[in-house]
Amino acid sequence: MSGLIRMSLDSPEEVRPFEGGMGHVALVNLEAGAVGRGVFEPGWRWTKHIKPLAGTDTCQASHMGYVVSGRMKIVMDDGEEDEFGPGDVMVCPPGHDAWVLGDEACVVLDWQGFADYAKR
Repeated sequence: MSGLIRMSLDSPEEVRPFEGGMGHVALVNLEAGAVGRGVFEPGWRWTKHIKPLAGTDTCQASHMGYVVSGRMKIVMDDGEEDEFGPGDVMVCPPGHDAWVLGDEACVVLDWQGFADYAKR
């Protein structure tokens, strides 16, 4: 019996929209955890478009992901900050704000932090 699994983020098991129509997370759920593709529209900011769903002051999810397109700035609660763009692998611990830079949507594949992200 084969152990192959094929799922597609183009036909996700779940889609969670962000506040104000500013993007969404598409998810496939594997036994090892969820894998998601986040589409963050220009003007998206965590404190504006996810905070109302999360109920915390900053994002408390850990993220491990890959930026496909666009740019995002992340600022940690302690002031550390960085910008991520196409081709970057990011590891981001809990306690941060983030926002899209520029006028292109930021698309991120995440295999650690989207399981409960933007959950209503």
